[in-house]
Amino acid sequence: MTAIIVFTVLATALLVVLALNFATPEKELERKIEHHYAISDPQFRREMSVMMGPSVMPGNRITALDNGVEIFPAMLEAIRGAQVSITFETYIYWSGEIGEEFTAALAERARAGIPVHVTIDWVGSIKMDQSLLDQMEDAGVEVERYRPLHWYNLSRMNNRTHRKLLVVDGRIGFTGGVGIADLWTGKAQDPEHWRDMHFRIEGPAVAQIQAAFNDNWIKTTGEVLNGPKYFPPLQPAGDADAHLFIASPAGGSESMHLMYLMSIAAAEHSIDLAASYFVPDELIMGALLAALERGVRIRILLPGEYIDSSAVRVASKASWGPLLRAGAEVYEYQPTMLHTKLLIIDQELVSVGSTNFDIRSFRLNDEASLNVYDHAFAEEMTRTFEQDLKPTKRYTLEMWQQRPWKEKLAERVLLPIKSQL
Repeated sequence: MTAIIVFTVLATALLVVLALNFATPEKELERKIEHHYAISDPQFRREMSVMMGPSVMPGNRITALDNGVEIFPAMLEAIRGAQVSITFETYIYWSGEIGEEFTAALAERARAGIPVHVTIDWVGSIKMDQSLLDQMEDAGVEVERYRPLHWYNLSRMNNRTHRKLLVVDGRIGFTGGVGIADLWTGKAQDPEHWRDMHFRIEGPAVAQIQAAFNDNWIKTTGEVLNGPKYFPPLQPAGDADAHLFIASPAGGSESMHLMYLMSIAAAEHSIDLAASYFVPDELIMGALLAALERGVRIRILLPGEYIDSSAVRVASKASWGPLLRAGAEVYEYQPTMLHTKLLIIDQELVSVGSTNFDIRSFRLNDEASLNVYDHAFAEEMTRTFEQDLKPTKRYTLEMWQQRPWKEKLAERVLLPIKSQL
């Protein structure tokens, strides 16, 4: 009898923990956002500036970096040139050549007396050798693993930091899609080297990236990183208006969801979306379909056969039918895994960062996105998007209707858990 009671208590506790991990935040959008103004309308920028949190800041220079061949040298150059401070947060940090190179660069700056703070997601760094952590810590780098497995945080194990943030001297910032792993090296030349983008930022928006890093540093350590080492006066560095905002189940969880919904609702001409994981919820689907009804051209660039999660691919494809039927263009990238996260609307707004176009990113992960309001930058990113369209296959409504019955069955099985994919 005692054994039955113990088993019942343990089983109940397990179910409660699972339920807490699957729970979405209390604040949840439920109603469609209507089309009231265009992206170019000052009202759109005004509302985005107050509803997302950080204000839109003028005077930024945004430099797009393509693939590891451009991304990693730029990040490492900034780290090696640090004179005042380094803050770095990432989801994936694995062992390998690029992991060793980042570890050596961070450790060298710490030995030189520069404060170096690193937040690495515990799940995302499972493939990281302890020796790399030891090397950094022995050099004086302050390394924190985000939400390691402990009994007291079992209810939050499903909430990971997916942010990719690097700030050097409080003046140079980076964000985008890359993790620290050899998969991101090279130039997307084969299936072992992924396609991705990262962005270098100078100007007032860098302070917002630093504040975003502080968000999880405070959660993890209780320490606030402030003062001129981290938040120096920032002068204009370019002509782009931009702001970086964050989302987390612990607060502001609907920010990303709201940003996408408001942006899609404001579109009047074009929506170009490159997404490594595309699992939209009903509100996003409704917003996309409403945009198509308004005559907006929608082009969606997604991974093809090379994808790191076949379950995501199956769950994603289940939603393509209504979009294809309404006129959306869907393209599958052929050379390798497409890991880019890029949204361009009406060649006026560009949104980049760590956020995937799925329910997990909208409601469960800690994410960070940079919105850039600049026509010239949007035109540049449109050219990049169209370059990525060249090695693709267009997926048609007929192909969707004729997909194998096994695929349709798998879609039904995955449907109840698509928020966890």
